[in-house]
Amino acid sequence: MMTKKVYIIHENDDWTVHLTKRLDELNIPYESWHLDEGIVNLNEAPPEGIFYNRMSASSHTRNHRFAPELATAVIDWLEFYGRKVLNGSNALRLEVSKVKQYTQLEKYGIRVPKTVAAVGKEQIMEAAKALNKVPFITKHNRAGKGLGVQLFFSLEALQEHLDKPTFEDSVDGITLVQEYVQSPDSSITRVEFVGGEYIYSVRVDTSEGFELCPADACQIGDLYCPVGEEPKDLLKFRIYDNPRTELIGKYKQFLKGNDIDVAGIEFIVDAEGTVYTYDVNTNTNYNSDAEELEQKFGMLELAKLLGRELEKLNEPVEK
Repeated sequence: MMTKKVYIIHENDDWTVHLTKRLDELNIPYESWHLDEGIVNLNEAPPEGIFYNRMSASSHTRNHRFAPELATAVIDWLEFYGRKVLNGSNALRLEVSKVKQYTQLEKYGIRVPKTVAAVGKEQIMEAAKALNKVPFITKHNRAGKGLGVQLFFSLEALQEHLDKPTFEDSVDGITLVQEYVQSPDSSITRVEFVGGEYIYSVRVDTSEGFELCPADACQIGDLYCPVGEEPKDLLKFRIYDNPRTELIGKYKQFLKGNDIDVAGIEFIVDAEGTVYTYDVNTNTNYNSDAEELEQKFGMLELAKLLGRELEKLNEPVEK
């Protein structure tokens, strides 16, 4: 009989190695399914095991254009055969569509920025007119790390951007035009959940731009202060006590209602104290400096969760 194991569905080894190290530490058997390309034989049953999906919406930036589509087919196959998939098909649908994220967040009473979706350059301009808010931002419906985010202070500036040969469309063709929410201290908060349970919040300094990612693999140069060499407040990513318990409770309801097991949810607070949630990342990553400082480790908690699910699968069935 083959040993049951954890299967990791992904397309980026740099983001997965931190999890596999933790699985090794805990002696949890696993196998990596790197789905940049492959086949899905619908006529054969998949192996027994626990499957964890960490497919990324930004896969196309690593030349893995169709990895999410392949992962969708694989997960549909797994779920058809009754396999346990953490962050299954519904979670993947949210990962690759901010429109889906926003509609579901609002369903659970969570405020999101006013947004208009458009396909086509002329329609992007019409969307900006319909939004009727200045300044505003554009962003890709399917993206990651803040890719494609642009800030505009006028319709004329947007038209100039659209006319440039360097204009980059969203990989799925859908561009979002969204009200710009400004943080007085140039920060956002990312709230991390594992197994649907809250583990911690991290404050992110966004003063240097939109393209931010808490994973070590996304760090650039010396922008990130090494632990022990700089004061705590100078860290770009810093874990803190989040007082917004009501919001965390709504996030938990949202995750449960959408069958999302692991996620990082991001919000921003404006000068009036209004909270806007603007991103759900089901391929969440963690910053090692911030975690080391507070001795809280997201990948360790995730590895423990996968281990518990595998133990349940291995428990003998009572007759």
